[in-house]
Amino acid sequence: MPFVGWDWASRTHDVTVLDDDGAIRERWSFPHTEPGWADTLHRLRDHGDPSGLPVIIEKSSGLVIERLLAAGHPVVPVHPTSFYAARPRWGASGAKSDPGDSYKLADYLRTDGHRLRRLEPVDPGLQELQALVRLRDDQVRARTAAVNQLTATLDAHWPGARHLFRSLASPIALAFLTDYPTPAAARHLGEGRMAAFCRRHSYRGGKSPAELLARLRSAPVTAVGLPEQTVRIMVDAQVAVLRALQAAITDVEATIAARVANHPRARLLERLPGVGTINLAQLLAEVGPILDRVENAEQAATECGAAPVTKASGKTTGVYFRWAANTRARKAITAFAHNARMQSPWAGRLYADARARGKRNPHATRIVARAWIRVIWACWHTGSAYDPALHQAHQQALHPRT
Repeated sequence: MPFVGWDWASRTHDVTVLDDDGAIRERWSFPHTEPGWADTLHRLRDHGDPSGLPVIIEKSSGLVIERLLAAGHPVVPVHPTSFYAARPRWGASGAKSDPGDSYKLADYLRTDGHRLRRLEPVDPGLQELQALVRLRDDQVRARTAAVNQLTATLDAHWPGARHLFRSLASPIALAFLTDYPTPAAARHLGEGRMAAFCRRHSYRGGKSPAELLARLRSAPVTAVGLPEQTVRIMVDAQVAVLRALQAAITDVEATIAARVANHPRARLLERLPGVGTINLAQLLAEVGPILDRVENAEQAATECGAAPVTKASGKTTGVYFRWAANTRARKAITAFAHNARMQSPWAGRLYADARARGKRNPHATRIVARAWIRVIWACWHTGSAYDPALHQAHQQALHPRT
């Protein structure tokens, strides 16, 4: 059976095809263009049926993976760190080239391919959800960066507005900065105007206009400030960025909610305790594909980073945090575990027991997440929707109170 090593790049790719004995059948490079792709997929078919022609690559997602899977090739992703650790078997000089890497990858697949997992095509619905969820994550990170930049601007030039409201990204904080972008603009702001502003924007923060005004006036004043027009331009620009990002996030979240409502597997997990629409989408999009490809719940917990790593050598044994994991899936399942322990007595007891054994909050949360993965695995593979009452009855049967 031939083995294909693929060294990818943004502009060109290097491909090597080896036979069972490790001899090079063919090697070539091609540009990242549609004609280049068409020619390469045709050349690969000359070496056999795509279903019997596995391709190893230091990548697990993206256009390259999608094209290879669509062409029918089994795709074997390998982590760059794992492949780097195997490099000394081809020589200790440390020499490196893209064609050489494609050869080494193909040879690594030939000798160790039975240890490596194959990628499977992702459910199109889950793939769409995954793209939307990751887009939202990117936008939330951009919003955090924009808030930090606005915070720095206000700390330097308009400290009074910095702590006036709970969050600078809130609609009322942005409205205030729109009306009063500089200290000079707020110079004549009194209780009456502040009260009118709060009514106009439906303020629900629990502070009276007098308290808000006192908070504004007690802030330090900059010793040497920029011209008022310059500060206005800086604040207005950051407010505009935050408004745009918040509007984009709202639109994406509405789209995510619609896709979740229409996905058939959403009903399996929608009654999990504490799961909201966005977290449910994250579980479906990030954890779902893992559940589809692994063989049991423990493998799923491992890939999601909810299971530790045990290292034993001689008389020394240690249990450590698992760094090699799907970080997006870990974020999704631990966020759910954190929320679930607040509403599920069973999850709350797991968390409390872990804390009583001296585990820190992140470790205890991962313990809860690992337990929930077993539950989610059962729902996912039996097609049975999670039922809180059945789960509670099952736990009581297993652990009757004495």
